[in-house]
Amino acid sequence: MKNIITQFSRLFVGLLFIISGLIKLNDPVGFSYKLAEYFSEPVFNLPFLTPLALGLALFLVILEVVLGVMLLIGYKSKITIWSLLILIVLFTFLTFYSAYFNVVKDCGCFGDALKLTPWQSFTKDIVLLFFIVILYVNQKLVKPLFDKNVQNILAYVSIILCMFMGVWVLNHLPLIDFRPYKVGNNIQKGMEIPDGAPKSVVEMVFIYNVNGVDTEFTEKDLMNIPEGATFVDRKDKVITQGYVPPIHDFTMMKNDSDYKEELLEEPKLLMFVTYDLPNADGNGLAKLEKLNQEAKVKGYKVIGMTTSSPEEIATAQKQYNLSFDFYFCDAIALKTIERANPSIVILNRGTIIQKLHHNDIEDLKL
Repeated sequence: MKNIITQFSRLFVGLLFIISGLIKLNDPVGFSYKLAEYFSEPVFNLPFLTPLALGLALFLVILEVVLGVMLLIGYKSKITIWSLLILIVLFTFLTFYSAYFNVVKDCGCFGDALKLTPWQSFTKDIVLLFFIVILYVNQKLVKPLFDKNVQNILAYVSIILCMFMGVWVLNHLPLIDFRPYKVGNNIQKGMEIPDGAPKSVVEMVFIYNVNGVDTEFTEKDLMNIPEGATFVDRKDKVITQGYVPPIHDFTMMKNDSDYKEELLEEPKLLMFVTYDLPNADGNGLAKLEKLNQEAKVKGYKVIGMTTSSPEEIATAQKQYNLSFDFYFCDAIALKTIERANPSIVILNRGTIIQKLHHNDIEDLKL
């Protein structure tokens, strides 16, 4: 019985680590955004780690996959199980912190393929921790499946393949797109809220400075605010989260007006998504104006989408001779549309027809 439980734990943990790792390795940039969220001021306040987020994301997801493979084949079982134990303790701490303090809404355990609430993520990690402890206690039962040479080859091949996949998706696109802006999806439909969908319950909270201390008061407590207290701020506290459409916070702002309704009705709309112009790839930006002219000849409406300031837009337009107009959109929405900076998206009346990394412009079909 002990051997059966151990081998089941081995199979369960190994497969789950491989699946979770491969999903994130398919989109390491997306996982790096999640790590950057953990490093941000409201969470752990480790801003010096933010520039390292992508490198750490790649290391962690490759480690997940490789450890899963090593566990399944029984390669260096003692080191493998110890590494899995350390990793799951770290993940369990992060998911508990996210859930208890409500700071990170989605841990990104399975990327965009499967969204888990913080408490669901924590529960998943507790289950994994339970099975990894079983493996730790019964390490001697985790035996190699092949001879030493084959074990070495399989371990090294898994590392090489993971590294190749990471480099590929960083320079092109995720192999599988799980995001709401994937090819074939319609943006307008993605923003719709179904009839009868649950609505959010929001409570207004007023913050007053009472004797030098910022104190929160709800609407029902307003009569109890002591004399001399000074108003500081007001915020909305979500009591119950209602239905959130897959696509939200999507705008096409210019001169304080939102043009998304008319632009998303264009039969031929080409968008250059450059969410951060100062840090965009220079070689990619240099290719955009030529494509802009080619697209206009074929009847396309061409625009840029960014979160950059008017000054940054003007600088980029001058430096790269860009003649198309830029529209403003939330940074998270633009990063969700496409990971490359810049990237190319073609829409037909709001339906996404093509998405390309700037390295693959030659594959664009106008």
